[in-house]
Amino acid sequence: MASITQKSLFCWEDIDELGDLKRLKLVMRHIDDEKLMAKLEKERGLRGRREYPIRAMWNSLLAKEVFQHKSIESLRRELSRNAQLRQMCGFNPAYGERAVPKPWVYTRFLRKLMKYQDMIVEITVKLDRKLRRVLPGYGENLAMDGKAIQTHARYHRKEDRDRSLDGRRDIDADIGVKTYVVEREDGSRYKKEEAWYGYKLHLLVDADYELPVAFEVTKASASEVKQAHRLIDKLKESRPEVLDQCEYLTADRGYDDGKLIEKLWKEYHIKPVIDIRNSWRDGEETKLLPGTENIVYDYKGRVYCHPMGPGPEEQREMAYAGFEESRETLKYRCPAQHYGLKCSCSETCPARTGIRIKMQQDPRLFTPVARSSYKWDRIYDTRTSVERVNSRIDVCYGYEDHYIRGLAKMKMSVSITIATMLAMALGRVKEKRGEHLRSLVKAA
Repeated sequence: MASITQKSLFCWEDIDELGDLKRLKLVMRHIDDEKLMAKLEKERGLRGRREYPIRAMWNSLLAKEVFQHKSIESLRRELSRNAQLRQMCGFNPAYGERAVPKPWVYTRFLRKLMKYQDMIVEITVKLDRKLRRVLPGYGENLAMDGKAIQTHARYHRKEDRDRSLDGRRDIDADIGVKTYVVEREDGSRYKKEEAWYGYKLHLLVDADYELPVAFEVTKASASEVKQAHRLIDKLKESRPEVLDQCEYLTADRGYDDGKLIEKLWKEYHIKPVIDIRNSWRDGEETKLLPGTENIVYDYKGRVYCHPMGPGPEEQREMAYAGFEESRETLKYRCPAQHYGLKCSCSETCPARTGIRIKMQQDPRLFTPVARSSYKWDRIYDTRTSVERVNSRIDVCYGYEDHYIRGLAKMKMSVSITIATMLAMALGRVKEKRGEHLRSLVKAA
């Protein structure tokens, strides 16, 4: 907490209930920002305006997140009419409305904060570690997704960007495109593309508590799969406990990459639960499993057996029987034997006693959690948690209608937002209100 030591002739808390201000106090109490404050104060030294203390400026930025102000001007208007908020942030009450920082004061302060982006990220890391100690199972089930952050700045051609150095234009943003495959009612498919101009937030969240664990902000055109590799490698270097504690990682088919799936299991022993695209270009619906006569599989990793007798039976999906971790094999049972069905070749079929399929047959299709199992569906359903976090970032924290320009400023803003989310969650848990740990609006 950026603690304030100033004294005043009176205290608003003595004469009025703080109401919603308690939420800000909750964040200020649990955010570990002392190292950043000391660094900024040391850099300022004896310079700067005394009526705009470093800690008060920082606390007002936290207030901007807590009270869902979309712009600095909206925050300034709130500070002008709310003396309680000014005092809680640390502005001298003796100055009255004159204590509210001017717009250019915030501009300079934000520019200074951008130089200490790593220290703001460090605050989020400390909060994450504290949450791991108080929330059971935190970090075991993670979900990943990329989120578009559209900027409302005008698009600038590359050759014009060097002339756009006045700080009001966005010269870092670029165009991102996301492609969806939509299925019609008749079963046919078509591709749908959505484009935006701005940035992309790559987010890794805890799928059970719906809290951010790690993140990265890039230009809109950045590849989600490549950023997933970089994010995981970065965690390995700086926060290996995140990967050590993780058991499952879920993601949509945009992250369907054989190298990523194999890396998660081989290097970190994380079971990937990632949706799959149909990458078979030869038009085949099934392929024969090598070493067998009547066992086939499709592009989703579902396994079927063909009766070898003269009867009219059609192929049947084999029953999944579990994963042998020591052998890295998936077991499947004969559907006739497992479900008690009749089969014309039940006595002669080589698969009547079951089969084993090694993951190395195709690591993308045959994963530690079989794609045909109920367990895969159950775990994959938790992926919607990251979508809900994205929605809160958009709606509650104002990123669907923001005024942020530049990649460095966007990274800093997202870092402060994530720190606020985690500090709010930690405060809820510490004060025995864990049922509201994700809420930004519930009173403390």
